Amino acid sequence: MSGHSKWATIHRQKESKDARRGQIFTKIGNAITIAVKAGGGITDPEKNFKLRLAIEKARAINMPKENIERALRRAQGKLAGEIEEITYEGYGPGGVAIIAEAVTDNKNRTTAEIKNLFERGGGSLTGPGAVLFQFEKAGLMTVKKNANPDAQVLKIMDLGVEDVEEATDAIEVYANPQETTTIKEQLQKAGFEVLGTEQILKPKTTIKIKDAQIAEKVLRFMENLEEHDDIQRVFGNFDIPDELLE
Repeated sequence: MSGHSKWATIHRQKESKDARRGQIFTKIGNAITIAVKAGGGITDPEKNFKLRLAIEKARAINMPKENIERALRRAQGKLAGEIEEITYEGYGPGGVAIIAEAVTDNKNRTTAEIKNLFERGGGSLTGPGAVLFQFEKAGLMTVKKNANPDAQVLKIMDLGVEDVEEATDAIEVYANPQETTTIKEQLQKAGFEVLGTEQILKPKTTIKIKDAQIAEKVLRFMENLEEHDDIQRVFGNFDIPDELLE
């Protein structure tokens, strides 16, 4: 299972706690605003795929409708405060490649804080493009597991998806980014419950971490990055064996 997959599992379990204190509402609100801007100002989710994914995620965690509407108004310039999207690249503990996507209204402040997090975590921030080539874009759909996940995986593979991985809490289905909507519809028609859909950066190769101390440092580093208010998502190319995760 890839680094993203394992981190995604941990993140999903953690996100439900974040939602209770509201931090995730702010992050998804920013994601909605950026999706509108990236889509040329289109606020119709049916015509703006990135926006549709952001709104679906907002609804999945019961984000209030007024929060969604506020994010849309902000994207249209009806609320004060300009924000921009920044991608940070670098290396973390154990030499793992890290991509961190941020949204900020103060690039200099955020960059200084992220650089500090990398250095304190035993890593280093690099320039644009130094790490990104180690990842590829992919569509990720999270499917609810039933009592026979092995049969689910085989059935899903017959749908022509790129990859399927069984996580501890769900089944993760990977597809070509352009085919995400089609694959999602096929999954639903086949009787699967799709819990979430997103566009991710999937590592092309992974670094296997066998040392428990390094594994702990990597996970703590990932968590510290993701807990930063401006960070939207974090991806890594590490592979930590299940026995170490436990």
